[in-house]
Amino acid sequence: MTKGYIKTIHPVLPVRDVVASLRYYVEKLGFQIAFADDQHNPMYAGITRDGIEIHIQWHDASNWKQMNASSLRFVIQDIEALYDEYKTKDVFHKQTSLKETSWGTREFAFYDPDMNGLTFYVDV
Repeated sequence: MTKGYIKTIHPVLPVRDVVASLRYYVEKLGFQIAFADDQHNPMYAGITRDGIEIHIQWHDASNWKQMNASSLRFVIQDIEALYDEYKTKDVFHKQTSLKETSWGTREFAFYDPDMNGLTFYVDV
């Protein structure tokens, strides 16, 4: 009997506007659109950067209060370079900084427009 092997994961982020989210992730964070279920009014789409893929899915405003935003942690090869790239893209919040943590990482974090948490880190 063979054993199943998990190759990768594609997390799905809840969003209020797929087109606006695609624009944010492409223009601000350097992702590319991998696919969309509809060219003009997508409800579900995928974005890629550096070999990872994230999916985004529309959720109706009436359901938004019951939704919990997601939180993603990205392992980064050159944390300083990515921090420098993003600090010019107007995505950081006042409290965003590149810092070493007590749990042994160097990281920075911010929220996307739908309050999904994005943390980028490297082990130190």
